[in-house]
Amino acid sequence: MKFTAITLFPEMFESPMAHSMMWKAQDKNLITLNLINLRDFGLGPRKQVDDTPYGGGDGMLLKPEPMVTAIEHALSSTSTKRDKIRVVLLSPQGARFKQLKARQLQQDCEEIILICGRYEGFDNRIRDYVDEQLSIGDFVLTGGELAALTVIDSVSRLIPGVLGGENSAIDESFTQDNTLEYPHYTKPYEFRGQKVPDVLLSGNHADINAWRDQNSKKVSE
Repeated sequence: MKFTAITLFPEMFESPMAHSMMWKAQDKNLITLNLINLRDFGLGPRKQVDDTPYGGGDGMLLKPEPMVTAIEHALSSTSTKRDKIRVVLLSPQGARFKQLKARQLQQDCEEIILICGRYEGFDNRIRDYVDEQLSIGDFVLTGGELAALTVIDSVSRLIPGVLGGENSAIDESFTQDNTLEYPHYTKPYEFRGQKVPDVLLSGNHADINAWRDQNSKKVSE
């Protein structure tokens, strides 16, 4: 899987992608990350990428010319077939990003181009050049980089070989019937008066599975 991020702050991706599973996934060539600096497509000698909004108001908006040119550059610079690429705009107006969407992207795509907004937002005409818009929640961030990293992490861990156990990405929250995963316990058996449920030490897998099913919580929509 290839990820391409269009961003004004490519350095924000460096540390999260250099540790743990994300680093291992790249080391195994299971994922790659290409960073495109939006400033490289800025206009004029100052490489301008933003301007004041028509109609007035606080803040600055990302201009359409640099962003659309960056998107077109990303599409023209890849060998991935267009029908295997999703151009995704991270936006509060987007559909809520859920585990099902992560699974769909992992199964249907070979490359995901992630567009990271900044400032007060972006010129609305940019929306015409993306395949879909995604939001990671009902809150506002200073930019789309953290949202893009969330999508990268969530999709990457579903790729076979990224996680250690073959069932790690299956037997977890939001995967089975939209439930939160059952409680987990490890040693010691007793910690400050709290004991591990005896059924988990019984060796009876049917009883253990029944207990786990009973203690999984349905997620409300």
